[in-house]
Amino acid sequence: MTSAHTALSPVAAPADADGVPDAQAAPPAEPVPLTEPRDGVPAVIDTPSGLRRAAAAIAAGRGPAGVDAERASGFRYGQRAMLVQIRREGAGTWLIDPEPFDDLAPINAALAGVEWILHASTQDLPCLEEVGMRPDRLFDTELAARLAGLPRVGLGAVVESLLGLSLAKEHSAADWSTRPLPEPWLRYAALDVEVLTELRVELIRLLEEGGKLGIAEEEFESIRTAPPSGPRTDPWRRTSGLHQLRDRRQLAAVRALWEERESLAENRDLAPGRLIPDAALVAAAKVMPTTVPQLLKTPGFHGRAAGKEAPRWLRCIQEARSTTDLPPLHLQSNTPPPPRTWADKDPAAARRLNTAKPRIARAAQQLDMPLENLLTPDYLRRICWRPPAPVEPETVADALLELGARPWQVRIAAPIITVAFLDPDPAP
Repeated sequence: MTSAHTALSPVAAPADADGVPDAQAAPPAEPVPLTEPRDGVPAVIDTPSGLRRAAAAIAAGRGPAGVDAERASGFRYGQRAMLVQIRREGAGTWLIDPEPFDDLAPINAALAGVEWILHASTQDLPCLEEVGMRPDRLFDTELAARLAGLPRVGLGAVVESLLGLSLAKEHSAADWSTRPLPEPWLRYAALDVEVLTELRVELIRLLEEGGKLGIAEEEFESIRTAPPSGPRTDPWRRTSGLHQLRDRRQLAAVRALWEERESLAENRDLAPGRLIPDAALVAAAKVMPTTVPQLLKTPGFHGRAAGKEAPRWLRCIQEARSTTDLPPLHLQSNTPPPPRTWADKDPAAARRLNTAKPRIARAAQQLDMPLENLLTPDYLRRICWRPPAPVEPETVADALLELGARPWQVRIAAPIITVAFLDPDPAP
């Protein structure tokens, strides 16, 4: 096994005045396995005294802080953080169990004014917010890699590409609500924040070389300041397989079953699918059985709570049989129809989209970034379907900003879209 010291040798550079290691020379051709945290595997903090000790150490550290969170997706109800990992120069790595605490406000206070480095931050920020942690500054290594034009942007791939190290990811889908957490899992968790500071340095270098650091900073700030997502309308409509149902009373049965499953799952702190899967809800709604034996004989109706809670599920179906509050087959939407139908529904809109989309794609290619990072495809479809009137650079820019595009995106996309709308290519 490669030692911690050997594994980290490609990035073990002296730190600058802010505690940030200097950029490194090109990594070796063969990635070096990163198997051990440089300071060893930390103990998990789960006591008030330990939390105070962690906060004091983190506050005394230097430079940005690598932050990560592990959840128990598919095992526990919701998406709460089950472990929070933090590493900062001069403070080392800290593994914190949020479950024993009301919140992690002391850690948040210790990081006041400090830039957080996260990979794919939109996945972790909501669960960190739940425990009282919110960054004052943000650097997202996954988004930075996308904007820099790297072909693969998973953490392991970016670390290998830029630092010459390989990270194992075998515990990413583990049940992080397990207590005590196994030592190999803790090693994995510590390694996830081990080199985020070094990775940030390399990504900044790439972004500066491409003239895209300012763009990245706008994107990071947009993520950091984004308001929380509001509650979904009819969340039960996300049930997998719902499209198989064409009857409103069957939809009412799925709604009742979904809501009951959600309540039971929250009460038992289990992922809803671990009680009965979506497919079982749809199967029961298709048949609409009237007795428990009929329900249990329904093809596709299974799950750990299928038999034990059968009276509960049958009651939901009975309620759906008698309710007058039948859901509509489809929710009304202000989203444009599928683009494949535009030529028939609105030929002018089809021409606008068929002209603007490839031009935006070329601009993204010139910037060496994915099309969706230059402009969200939904924004482009919406403005092509219902363009502002009159079509002018200012009105197009305002429309894009109202949709949610960032200023840098508007500066690039608005002129392209304006010209495309004013002089669209002929229909094929």
